[in-house]
Amino acid sequence: MKYFTKEVKIGLTGAVAIAALFIGLNFLKGINLFKSSNSYYIEFSDIKGLAKSGPVLANGYKIGTVRDILYNYQLPGHVLVEISVDESMRLPKGTKGTLVTEMLGGCNLNLLLGNPEDGHYAPGDTIQGDDTKGLMDKAADIVPQVEQIMGKVDTLLTTLNTLAANPNLPSIMENAQSITANLNQSSRQLNLLLRNDLPELTGKMSRIGDNVITLTDHINELDLQATLSKVDTTLGYVQLMTEKMNRKDNTLGLLLNDSALYNNLTHTAGSANNLLIDLKENPKRYVHFSLFGRKN
Repeated sequence: MKYFTKEVKIGLTGAVAIAALFIGLNFLKGINLFKSSNSYYIEFSDIKGLAKSGPVLANGYKIGTVRDILYNYQLPGHVLVEISVDESMRLPKGTKGTLVTEMLGGCNLNLLLGNPEDGHYAPGDTIQGDDTKGLMDKAADIVPQVEQIMGKVDTLLTTLNTLAANPNLPSIMENAQSITANLNQSSRQLNLLLRNDLPELTGKMSRIGDNVITLTDHINELDLQATLSKVDTTLGYVQLMTEKMNRKDNTLGLLLNDSALYNNLTHTAGSANNLLIDLKENPKRYVHFSLFGRKN
Protein backbone atom coordinates (compact mmCIF):
# COMPACT_ATOMS: atom_id res chain seq x y z
CA MET A 1 0.00 0.00 0.00
CA LYS A 2 1.44 3.29 -1.13
CA TYR A 3 -0.13 5.55 1.40
CA PHE A 4 -0.92 5.01 5.10
CA THR A 5 -4.34 5.68 6.38
CA LYS A 6 -4.96 8.45 8.86
CA GLU A 7 -5.38 6.01 11.72
CA VAL A 8 -2.07 4.28 10.98
CA LYS A 9 -0.28 7.60 10.92
CA ILE A 10 -1.78 8.56 14.26
CA GLY A 11 -0.80 5.18 15.73
CA LEU A 12 2.75 5.41 14.46
CA THR A 13 3.07 8.96 15.74
CA GLY A 14 1.84 7.90 19.19
CA ALA A 15 4.23 4.93 19.31
CA VAL A 16 7.17 7.12 18.31
CA ALA A 17 6.16 9.69 20.95
CA ILE A 18 5.88 7.02 23.65
CA ALA A 19 9.26 5.54 22.67
CA ALA A 20 10.86 8.99 22.66
CA LEU A 21 9.31 9.76 26.04
CA PHE A 22 10.57 6.47 27.46
CA ILE A 23 14.05 7.00 26.09
CA GLY A 24 14.08 10.61 27.28
CA LEU A 25 13.00 9.67 30.81
CA ASN A 26 15.66 7.00 31.04
CA PHE A 27 18.22 9.44 29.65
CA LEU A 28 17.27 11.94 32.33
CA LYS A 29 17.70 9.16 34.88
CA GLY A 30 21.18 8.50 33.52
CA ILE A 31 20.22 5.18 31.90
CA ASN A 32 21.53 4.69 28.39
CA LEU A 33 19.33 2.12 26.71
CA PHE A 34 21.68 1.85 23.76
CA LYS A 35 24.71 0.92 25.86
CA SER A 36 25.29 -2.50 27.37
CA SER A 37 25.62 -2.74 31.16
CA ASN A 38 25.95 -5.27 33.97
CA SER A 39 23.91 -5.36 37.15
CA TYR A 40 25.23 -5.96 40.67
CA TYR A 41 23.63 -5.86 44.09
CA ILE A 42 24.95 -4.15 47.19
CA GLU A 43 23.58 -4.90 50.65
CA PHE A 44 23.17 -2.10 53.22
CA SER A 45 21.51 -1.80 56.60
CA ASP A 46 20.76 1.91 56.03
CA ILE A 47 20.71 3.59 52.60
CA LYS A 48 20.68 7.11 54.16
CA GLY A 49 18.27 8.59 51.63
CA LEU A 50 19.82 7.05 48.51
CA ALA A 51 17.47 7.50 45.54
CA LYS A 52 16.96 5.59 42.33
CA SER A 53 18.84 6.78 39.26
CA GLY A 54 21.56 8.21 41.51
CA PRO A 55 25.14 8.07 40.23
CA VAL A 56 27.50 5.23 41.08
CA LEU A 57 31.06 6.52 41.44
CA ALA A 58 34.46 4.85 41.46
CA ASN A 59 37.46 7.03 42.24
CA GLY A 60 35.22 10.06 41.72
CA TYR A 61 34.19 8.96 38.21
CA LYS A 62 30.63 7.96 37.28
CA ILE A 63 30.61 4.34 36.14
CA GLY A 64 26.90 3.60 36.46
CA THR A 65 23.59 4.38 38.10
CA VAL A 66 21.34 3.06 40.84
CA ARG A 67 18.76 0.99 38.98
CA ASP A 68 16.54 -0.12 41.84
CA ILE A 69 16.29 -0.28 45.65
CA LEU A 70 14.70 -3.36 47.20
CA TYR A 71 13.90 -4.05 50.85
CA ASN A 72 15.00 -7.53 51.85
CA TYR A 73 11.95 -8.95 53.60
CA GLN A 74 13.77 -12.23 54.17
CA LEU A 75 16.35 -10.39 56.33
CA PRO A 76 14.59 -7.46 58.03
CA GLY A 77 16.91 -4.50 58.41
CA HIS A 78 18.73 -5.16 55.13
CA VAL A 79 18.27 -3.26 51.88
CA LEU A 80 19.48 -4.42 48.45
CA VAL A 81 20.58 -1.76 46.01
CA GLU A 82 20.73 -2.81 42.37
CA ILE A 83 23.33 -0.91 40.38
CA SER A 84 23.97 -0.86 36.67
CA VAL A 85 27.57 -0.30 35.58
CA ASP A 86 29.28 -0.16 32.22
CA GLU A 87 29.78 -3.59 30.71
CA SER A 88 33.52 -2.96 30.33
CA MET A 89 33.81 -2.19 34.06
CA ARG A 90 34.72 -5.35 35.95
CA LEU A 91 34.46 -5.12 39.72
CA PRO A 92 37.34 -6.85 41.60
CA LYS A 93 36.55 -9.05 44.57
CA GLY A 94 36.86 -7.18 47.82
CA THR A 95 35.06 -4.14 46.37
CA LYS A 96 32.82 -2.40 48.89
CA GLY A 97 30.01 0.08 48.42
CA THR A 98 29.91 3.17 50.62
CA LEU A 99 27.31 5.90 50.92
CA VAL A 100 28.59 9.48 50.85
CA THR A 101 26.25 12.11 52.23
CA GLU A 102 26.36 15.44 50.39
CA MET A 103 26.48 18.85 52.02
CA LEU A 104 23.08 19.96 50.67
CA GLY A 105 21.35 16.66 51.29
CA GLY A 106 21.05 13.50 49.26
CA CYS A 107 23.44 10.62 49.05
CA ASN A 108 25.79 9.15 46.45
CA LEU A 109 27.01 5.59 46.11
CA ASN A 110 30.77 5.23 45.91
CA LEU A 111 32.61 1.98 45.15
CA LEU A 112 35.89 1.20 46.89
CA LEU A 113 37.54 -1.13 44.41
CA GLY A 114 39.38 -4.20 45.61
CA ASN A 115 42.53 -5.87 44.30
CA PRO A 116 42.13 -7.13 40.70
CA GLU A 117 44.55 -9.99 41.45
CA ASP A 118 41.90 -11.54 43.75
CA GLY A 119 39.50 -12.09 40.85
CA HIS A 120 36.30 -10.33 39.80
CA TYR A 121 32.62 -10.46 40.65
CA ALA A 122 30.25 -11.95 38.09
CA PRO A 123 27.25 -9.88 36.97
CA GLY A 124 24.38 -10.40 39.40
CA ASP A 125 26.65 -11.03 42.43
CA THR A 126 26.02 -9.29 45.74
CA ILE A 127 28.67 -6.88 46.98
CA GLN A 128 29.11 -6.08 50.67
CA GLY A 129 28.11 -2.58 51.66
CA ASP A 130 30.14 -0.52 54.12
CA ASP A 131 28.00 1.12 56.79
CA THR A 132 30.75 3.30 58.22
CA LYS A 133 29.77 6.89 58.81
CA GLY A 134 30.74 9.50 56.28
CA LEU A 135 31.91 13.03 56.85
CA MET A 136 28.43 14.50 57.12
CA ASP A 137 27.33 11.75 59.53
CA LYS A 138 30.30 12.53 61.73
CA ALA A 139 29.45 16.21 61.46
CA ALA A 140 25.91 15.41 62.60
CA ASP A 141 27.34 13.61 65.63
CA ILE A 142 29.51 16.63 66.38
CA VAL A 143 26.56 19.05 66.29
CA PRO A 144 25.38 18.28 69.89
CA GLN A 145 28.90 18.80 71.15
CA VAL A 146 29.13 22.05 69.22
CA GLU A 147 25.86 23.16 70.80
CA GLN A 148 27.28 22.47 74.26
CA ILE A 149 30.42 24.39 73.39
CA MET A 150 28.37 27.30 72.09
CA GLY A 151 26.50 27.37 75.39
CA LYS A 152 29.79 27.55 77.26
CA VAL A 153 31.06 30.24 74.87
CA ASP A 154 27.89 32.26 75.50
CA THR A 155 28.45 31.96 79.26
CA LEU A 156 32.07 33.01 78.78
CA LEU A 157 31.05 36.06 76.74
CA THR A 158 28.51 37.01 79.42
CA THR A 159 31.22 36.73 82.06
CA LEU A 160 33.58 38.86 79.95
CA ASN A 161 30.91 41.50 79.49
CA THR A 162 30.28 41.55 83.24
CA LEU A 163 34.00 41.87 83.87
CA ALA A 164 34.33 44.66 81.31
CA ALA A 165 31.50 46.57 82.99
CA ASN A 166 33.16 46.29 86.41
CA PRO A 167 34.17 49.80 87.61
CA ASN A 168 37.23 48.31 89.35
CA LEU A 169 38.67 47.11 86.05
CA PRO A 170 40.95 50.19 85.53
CA SER A 171 42.50 49.76 88.97
CA ILE A 172 42.94 46.04 88.30
CA MET A 173 44.72 46.86 85.06
CA GLU A 174 46.96 49.36 86.85
CA ASN A 175 47.84 46.73 89.45
CA ALA A 176 48.57 44.27 86.67
CA GLN A 177 50.88 46.80 85.01
CA SER A 178 52.62 47.40 88.35
CA ILE A 179 53.07 43.67 88.86
CA THR A 180 54.41 43.35 85.33
CA ALA A 181 56.91 46.16 85.97
CA ASN A 182 58.04 44.46 89.20
CA LEU A 183 58.44 41.19 87.37
CA ASN A 184 60.52 42.91 84.69
CA GLN A 185 62.75 44.45 87.35
CA SER A 186 63.12 41.10 89.11
CA SER A 187 63.97 39.51 85.79
CA ARG A 188 66.70 42.11 85.15
CA GLN A 189 68.13 41.55 88.64
CA LEU A 190 68.07 37.82 88.10
CA ASN A 191 69.84 38.19 84.77
CA LEU A 192 72.44 40.42 86.46
CA LEU A 193 72.92 37.80 89.16
CA LEU A 194 73.30 35.04 86.62
CA ARG A 195 75.72 37.11 84.55
CA ASN A 196 77.98 38.40 87.37
CA ASP A 197 77.62 36.51 90.65
CA LEU A 198 76.87 33.05 89.35
CA PRO A 199 80.22 32.60 87.49
CA GLU A 200 82.11 33.71 90.61
CA LEU A 201 80.08 31.33 92.78
CA THR A 202 80.68 28.56 90.28
CA GLY A 203 84.44 29.23 90.44
CA LYS A 204 84.39 29.03 94.23
CA MET A 205 82.45 25.80 94.14
CA SER A 206 84.98 24.42 91.67
CA ARG A 207 87.88 25.34 94.01
CA ILE A 208 86.06 23.78 96.97
CA GLY A 209 85.59 20.66 94.90
CA ASP A 210 89.29 20.61 94.04
CA ASN A 211 90.17 20.98 97.74
CA VAL A 212 87.86 18.13 98.65
CA ILE A 213 89.50 15.97 96.01
CA THR A 214 92.96 16.89 97.34
CA LEU A 215 91.89 16.11 100.91
CA THR A 216 90.49 12.80 99.78
CA ASP A 217 93.75 11.98 98.04
CA HIS A 218 95.70 12.80 101.24
CA ILE A 219 93.38 10.59 103.28
CA ASN A 220 93.89 7.80 100.81
CA GLU A 221 97.66 8.22 101.14
CA LEU A 222 97.56 7.84 104.97
CA ASP A 223 98.42 4.48 106.51
CA LEU A 224 95.07 4.06 108.18
CA GLN A 225 95.79 0.47 109.15
CA ALA A 226 98.89 1.43 111.17
CA THR A 227 97.03 4.33 112.79
CA LEU A 228 94.15 2.06 113.75
CA SER A 229 96.63 -0.46 115.19
CA LYS A 230 98.17 2.26 117.38
CA VAL A 231 94.74 3.35 118.51
CA ASP A 232 93.89 -0.26 119.42
CA THR A 233 97.16 -0.53 121.41
CA THR A 234 96.44 2.71 123.27
CA LEU A 235 92.93 1.56 124.07
CA GLY A 236 94.42 -1.69 125.37
CA TYR A 237 96.71 0.27 127.70
CA VAL A 238 93.79 2.37 128.89
CA GLN A 239 91.76 -0.74 129.56
CA LEU A 240 94.68 -2.33 131.47
CA MET A 241 95.10 0.84 133.56
CA THR A 242 91.39 0.87 134.31
CA GLU A 243 91.52 -2.74 135.43
CA LYS A 244 94.49 -2.01 137.76
CA MET A 245 92.65 0.97 139.20
CA ASN A 246 89.75 -1.30 140.04
CA ARG A 247 92.01 -3.85 141.86
CA LYS A 248 93.45 -3.47 145.39
CA ASP A 249 96.84 -4.99 144.72
CA ASN A 250 98.46 -1.64 143.89
CA THR A 251 98.78 1.79 145.51
CA LEU A 252 96.47 3.57 143.07
CA GLY A 253 93.87 0.86 143.42
CA LEU A 254 94.07 1.07 147.22
CA LEU A 255 93.65 4.84 147.10
CA LEU A 256 90.58 4.48 144.90
CA ASN A 257 89.00 1.40 146.47
CA ASP A 258 90.22 1.06 150.14
CA SER A 259 87.94 3.17 152.32
CA ALA A 260 90.06 2.56 155.46
CA LEU A 261 93.12 4.02 153.78
CA TYR A 262 91.06 6.94 152.65
CA ASN A 263 89.74 7.49 156.17
CA ASN A 264 93.27 7.29 157.66
CA LEU A 265 94.57 9.78 155.16
CA THR A 266 91.65 12.03 155.93
CA HIS A 267 92.27 11.69 159.68
CA THR A 268 95.99 12.39 159.22
CA ALA A 269 95.29 15.43 157.12
CA GLY A 270 92.85 16.65 159.77
CA SER A 271 95.40 16.12 162.58
CA ALA A 272 98.07 17.98 160.57
CA ASN A 273 95.63 20.80 160.04
CA ASN A 274 94.84 20.99 163.75
CA LEU A 275 98.57 20.95 164.56
CA LEU A 276 99.18 23.88 162.22
CA ILE A 277 96.30 25.82 163.74
CA ASP A 278 97.64 25.22 167.29
CA LEU A 279 101.14 26.13 166.16
CA LYS A 280 99.89 29.43 164.85
CA GLU A 281 97.89 30.17 168.00
CA ASN A 282 100.50 28.90 170.57
CA PRO A 283 103.92 29.09 168.99
CA LYS A 284 105.65 29.21 172.43
CA ARG A 285 104.65 25.65 173.09
CA TYR A 286 106.82 24.46 170.27
CA VAL A 287 109.57 27.13 169.83
CA HIS A 288 111.70 28.59 172.76
CA PHE A 289 114.00 31.46 171.88
CA SER A 290 115.81 33.85 174.29
CA LEU A 291 118.79 36.19 174.04
CA PHE A 292 119.75 35.67 177.71
CA GLY A 293 119.49 32.00 177.98
CA ARG A 294 116.82 29.54 178.78
CA LYS A 295 114.67 29.87 181.84
CA ASN A 296 114.00 26.87 183.96
